[in-house]
Order: sequence, then C-alpha cells, then structure tokens
Amino acid sequence: MRDTKESRLLLVLLIAIAFALITVDIRGGRNSPVDGARQAAAAVFGPIENGMSTAVDPVGNAVSAVRDSGDRHDRLAVMEKENAALKAKLGSDDRTRSRLNQLDKMLKVAGQGQYGIKGAQVIAIGAAQGFSWTITIDAGADDGIKRDMTVLNGDGLVGRVTTVGPDTATVLLANDPDFTVGTRMEAGDELGFASGQGDRPLRVELLNGKAEVKKGDRLVTFGSQADKPFVPGVPVGVVSRVDPSGGGLTRTLYVTPYVGFSKLDIVGVVVAGPKKDPRDEVLPAKPKPVPTPTVTVTVTPSADGSAPDDTDTDGQQQ
Repeated sequence: MRDTKESRLLLVLLIAIAFALITVDIRGGRNSPVDGARQAAAAVFGPIENGMSTAVDPVGNAVSAVRDSGDRHDRLAVMEKENAALKAKLGSDDRTRSRLNQLDKMLKVAGQGQYGIKGAQVIAIGAAQGFSWTITIDAGADDGIKRDMTVLNGDGLVGRVTTVGPDTATVLLANDPDFTVGTRMEAGDELGFASGQGDRPLRVELLNGKAEVKKGDRLVTFGSQADKPFVPGVPVGVVSRVDPSGGGLTRTLYVTPYVGFSKLDIVGVVVAGPKKDPRDEVLPAKPKPVPTPTVTVTVTPSADGSAPDDTDTDGQQQ
C-alpha cells in the first residue's frame, strides 16, 4: 500500500476500532459481546497452532519423512534422514525424561486429590484473542474440555479454562491480573482471595483482618460451587510476606506460587472434581528442619589430679 493521506487515515481508523473492541471485551467480562467471535477464532486458529507445534518436532518430522520417502528419494537420502532422526531422538532424551517426571508428579497430585484429569501439552504462549497471561493447550471440546475448568500440574494451580475450540483451549494463568481464586490457609479455616500480579507474587486478601499468619504458611484453593471454576485442595503457594495489621477488615499477604508460569509444558484439566474436599492432602511434604549442631565441652583434670584453677578476667587466682 502506498503511503498516502487516505492510507494513513485508514490505519488510524483500524487502530481505533481495535481499541474499542478491546475495551468492550474487557468491560463485558464473561458476557462479552465478542465472546462468540473469540470462540470462533479459537476454532479456526487452534488447529493451526496445534499443527505448528507438531511441525517443529524434529523427531516426528524425520520419522515421517523417512516413512513417506520411498518414491521421492533414493536410498542414500533415506539413510541420511534416518541418521538425522536418530540424532534428534538422542538429543531429546533429556526433554523426554523431563516430561515423564512432570507427568508422574501430576498423576500423583491427581491421585491425592481424587481429581479426574485430562492431560494436555502447552502448544502456545499468549492468546491470539487478547493481551493476557495465557497458554494454549492441545485439548479441546472433543476431549471433554469445557469453559471454567481448573487447570493444574505436578506443582499446583496453573489457571482456569476460558475459551474452548474443538481441538484446543485457552487457559488464563493464575498470575494474570484478572485472575482471582478463593483460598484457604493450611491447617485452618482462614479464607481469602488470591489475585495475580504478573511476574510478582500473588496478592491475597484474608477475610479476617486479625488472622495470625506468618511467612512460610501455605495456601490451597477453597473450591467453587459445583467445582466450577475451581476444585478444592489444589496447592496455591507459600506466604512470602505479610503486611502489618492496620486494624482493617482484611489482611494482605503476598504468596509465592508453587507453579513456575514461565516453564509450563505438561498440564492437566480437571474434568471431574473430587467426591470430598481433600483439604491439605495434596500439599507437598514440608522440608525437614536442619538440626542445629551442639558443642560439648569436656574438662580434663590436671596431671596431679587437682581441679583446674579458676582464673578471673585479670589472670589472678581466686
């Protein structure tokens, strides 16, 4: 397009329309008038994201190329592809082990909490439909995924499902500023609400302004009615700072989440909630305290059998 007065005016108009749609979407919340368009976009672009995730897998590409190369390549080319596939597979062993460890941890969490989960892989970071802290996973409506389902991994709470396409879904992460979840303190009934703060700790407002809380205390999800959007008992994080009590109706805490939101890979969507609240059973075991070394002083008698002299600070005998 040539740089003309008309083209500049068109660009300004498009930008204004985009910001208007964003504003309407944010103010609309769950009843946003553009929610239908967002779901349609998820249905259209989700398979593309999923396909691109598959396309960049070096092992899959190499194996597929070897399998389909019969009529297009000679034997030498096939051997080169096989060698490349073998090298790629050997190079991905660490990643495979990491994924198996993540899966094992997640299944352990699901077993402890009695959650029915659908495993999924993160295939994209950030959503094409907005500017939030989100991920896209390779499971959607065809896999039984629905909006407002809890998402977790082997460490704890990841987020909740917000948009669902046939083969993919968008997950709003727990550190997003628009994310809020009810929490409960470990071994107690102090309730609060945790909100995301991006790359900073979660901010928790306890309903009891006089609650006794200290650094190192742990929190889990309180749960929602009919387990939507949150099931109870999912580990949230550890208290890292407590604001001084100012006599207000609430008390503010800052919580370091268990989940590392910048390194998500294998996650689980809770498709069936627990029959009963697991309370604190899903929390990881507390680290054992390191014992403090003690020093024992033994007094040795002098050679003549007499007790050692007591000497004052000036070196004079008592």
